[in-house]
Amino acid sequence: MDTARIPGRMGEPSPTGARRLRNSLFWAVLIAGAGTLGGLISQFPYGMLYVGVVVILAAAGLGAAVAGSNWNRAGAAAIVGFGTMALGIFAGINLNESYLKLLGERTDAVVLESRQYTNFKGDDRFFCRVVDTSGERHELDHIQNCYADVEPGGHVVLFKDRLGGLDPWMETTDSRALDPLALGITGGLFLLIGGTMFTAGQRRRTDRDLYDEHRRKHGPPWRSRQ
Repeated sequence: MDTARIPGRMGEPSPTGARRLRNSLFWAVLIAGAGTLGGLISQFPYGMLYVGVVVILAAAGLGAAVAGSNWNRAGAAAIVGFGTMALGIFAGINLNESYLKLLGERTDAVVLESRQYTNFKGDDRFFCRVVDTSGERHELDHIQNCYADVEPGGHVVLFKDRLGGLDPWMETTDSRALDPLALGITGGLFLLIGGTMFTAGQRRRTDRDLYDEHRRKHGPPWRSRQ
């Protein structure tokens, strides 16, 4: 039989029907959700940035491996891998801002120090030291929206986490409005990753499927005479 002559690993039979649908949906939610969660974790202080990065990279690698190696969808693997890393970056910043501006406690503050510096990678960053009306001082950077448009002695508004887990978010106005473009990018990336993973799962191919496709296009493999 032709099956006995197929070289290499043939893989397990693919699930069909409702089972395939559930499995594809599971992976779509898992990878997109893990990338988003990793981005959120990276916004917490005390070294959680590195934990969040590890979660994002793990989600990107796992999603690419499942789509590329298990399901034989190389294009989907590339989209999921790079897209998940981008999702983690955008989701972390936007979820942090959205949570603090919508649910955070609004507090007036004065800028004590504002300066620009260059980190060890050669990137320009900003640093702000502010004091709020309660006398509490905060040291903020670009993650907390510290940029060049604030000067020492200037008035800013802090949106503080009522639970105390996140550093305050700084704004020059007291508006709680969110950036629709940033939210749109985050939502679009989430749908892109989830949709690509789901579609790849629904159209997955085993090694046998690839072999049969190759035979239809190029004919049976050449066999030497015995």
